[in-house]
Amino acid sequence: MMQTWTDTKAESRLSESESIYVPRDEELEDIKRENIDQGKLMGVLRNVVPALIDNIMATEDGVLNVDYFIKETGHSEFKSQLGLGAILPPLPRVLFNLGGAIEEIFKFDPPKIFSRGKSHFLLDDEFGRQVLAGLNPLSIERLKVFPPLSKLDPSTYGSVESALKEEHIIGHLEGMSIQKALEENKLFILDYHDVYLPFLDGINALDGRKAYATTTIFYLTKMGTLKPIAIQLALPTGYPNTASKKVLTPPVDDTSKWLWQLGKAHVCANDAAIHTLVHHWLRIHACMEPLIIAAHRQLSVMHPIFKLLHPHMRYTLKANATTREVLINAEGNVETNYTPGKFCMQISCAAYKNWWRFDMEGLPADLIRRGLAVPDATQPHGIRLLIEDYPYAADGLLIWSSIEKLVHTYVNHYYKDSNPISSDNELQSWYKEFINLGHPYHKNASWWPKLATPEDLISILTTIIWIVSAQHAALNFSQYPYGGYVPIRPPLMRKLIPNEDDSEYSDFIMDPQKYFLSSLPSLFQATRFMAVINIGSAHSPDEEYIGDRNDISSWSGDPEIIDAFSQFSMEMKNIEIEIERRNADPKLRNRCGVGVSPYELLIPRSECGATGRGVPNSVTA
Repeated sequence: MMQTWTDTKAESRLSESESIYVPRDEELEDIKRENIDQGKLMGVLRNVVPALIDNIMATEDGVLNVDYFIKETGHSEFKSQLGLGAILPPLPRVLFNLGGAIEEIFKFDPPKIFSRGKSHFLLDDEFGRQVLAGLNPLSIERLKVFPPLSKLDPSTYGSVESALKEEHIIGHLEGMSIQKALEENKLFILDYHDVYLPFLDGINALDGRKAYATTTIFYLTKMGTLKPIAIQLALPTGYPNTASKKVLTPPVDDTSKWLWQLGKAHVCANDAAIHTLVHHWLRIHACMEPLIIAAHRQLSVMHPIFKLLHPHMRYTLKANATTREVLINAEGNVETNYTPGKFCMQISCAAYKNWWRFDMEGLPADLIRRGLAVPDATQPHGIRLLIEDYPYAADGLLIWSSIEKLVHTYVNHYYKDSNPISSDNELQSWYKEFINLGHPYHKNASWWPKLATPEDLISILTTIIWIVSAQHAALNFSQYPYGGYVPIRPPLMRKLIPNEDDSEYSDFIMDPQKYFLSSLPSLFQATRFMAVINIGSAHSPDEEYIGDRNDISSWSGDPEIIDAFSQFSMEMKNIEIEIERRNADPKLRNRCGVGVSPYELLIPRSECGATGRGVPNSVTA
C-alpha cells in the first residue's frame, strides 16, 4: 500500500496488477493456490446463470430460486408455486435438466442448513440452536439485567432506553418472574444495539441496504435449548415516519408470523456481519497478524517459542494479504455481501477500539466475560458452563485443555522459573513489539497480560494457539455449511419492516411472503455470496491439522518434547471420538435430533472441501 497525497495516515488502493507483498516463505504452496484458483473458477461459473436470470426475470421472490442451483434438486414446497422451469430462458432451462459434469460445474453442494422439503424460513428452535452451534456462537451472552442497558451516550444518540418491557416476555417464562429467571440463569441475549446504532443513518441511506440495531432475548428451556421470546428493533431517534424502537414477540396470527420472520431475518443479517467483521476478521486475522510479524522479526528460527508457534503461523500473512485485496477492500466482497456496505470496516474498527482485549481472548475468559460460564475449581476445565449443551464451548474446552497441557509441558521444559523468562531478550522483544507496534492504540492499557513467569507465558501461548486454530476453525469453516443458504441466513436485508402508516404496509398485508422475499438478497446476490464463502470454507489438500507436526525431528535431542507432541496428537484423536459420541447423544438437543445437524466444526481432522469440520493448525483461509 502507498500513502495517499492528502492523508499520510491513509492508504491508497493497489492497482489491479499489483499484489500486497508477502515474504516468499509465507506464500501459498502450489497445491493450495491451484485449489483456490479452481474454487474461484467454479464460483464464477455458478454465478453465470443466476446473473442471467436476475437480469431477465428480476422477480421479487428470486432468492428462492437458489434451490435450483443446489445439487440433488428435488421438489420443495415452493417449486410448484414458482414454476421456474417454464419461464426460464432456454439455456438455463436445459442446464437444470442436466446432471453429471454440468451439475457439478453449475450447482453448489448443499449447505448443512439446507434440506429439501423443510421450510425455507428460519424456525424458532433452529434460530436458538444456531447461536450455540452455528455460524456465530461467540455473540450470545447471559442477560444480567432486564430490561437490557445500552452504554451509548444519550447526548449523542438520543434516548437509549430499551423498549423491552415485562409484558413482552413474562408469558414465555414457564410461570417464573423475570427476577427469578435472571437468578436461575434462564435469560440470554444477542445484543447488536450498541454495535449498529451509531452507523444506521449511514447504512440505511445506502441503496438496497436496510438495517436495525437488534436485541434478541432467549429463554433457556428445560430441554437445554434456547427459545427466542422477543426481538427489539431500534433505529436512530427521529428516523422519518417511525418510532425509534419496536418490539416483536412470537406470533399469535398470520400477520405477526410474517413480522416475526422479518425480525429474525434482520437479526441474522446483523449476526452474519458481526461474525465476519468482528469475531472472524478483527479478533483472529487482524489482531494476530502483528504477533506473527513480531515473531519473525524478534525470534530466531531456533528459538523454542518460534519453533512451537511456527506451524500456527502458516499462510496467515498471505491469507490476510488476499483478504485486503479482494474481501475487505472498498467495494470488495465484504462490502458487497453484508448490510453495512461501506461502513463495514468502521464497525470493525469501533469494536477494536471499544471492546477488544487480548486478556479476554482465551476460551475460559471469553465464556466468563459473556456470562456463559462461572469459575468452578471442581470442574475439569476450571469453569462450569451455564448452558450445558453449548456445543462450541463444550467441544472447545476439550481442545483448549489439551493445548494448555502441551504448552505447560513445553514451557516448563525450557523455562524452569521466572529468571529465564525475564532474561530472554528475544522473547521479551517479541511480546513488546506485539503490544507496542502491533497494537499502539491499546499499548498503554492495563489489561495486557504480564510476561514475567512461566505461568504468564503458558497463558499467552495457549491463547494464541487456541485463537489461530480452534477458534478460527469454528468461525471460518462454519461459513458455508451454516451460513450458505441465504433464505434462512440472509447476510443482508434490503427493506425495513413496514409500519401500519407506511405506503408499503398494504403490500405487506396483501402478500406478506412476497414482501418478505423482496427484503432478502436477490438470486444473484445470494449465489455470489455462496460462491465466496464456499471458497473460504474449504480445506485444501495440503492442510495441516491440529495434532500434526512435520518438524518433530528438530527436537530429536528432547524426548520429553517429542513425547508431549505425541500425547497431544493422541488427545486430538480422542477428542474426535468424544465429539462424535456427543453428536449421537439424544439428550443433547442442540446437536442431536430430527433435523438437527451434528456439531462437527471442532472435530480435529477433515477431508478436502467445505466439510464443516477440521481444525487446521493456523489461519489458512
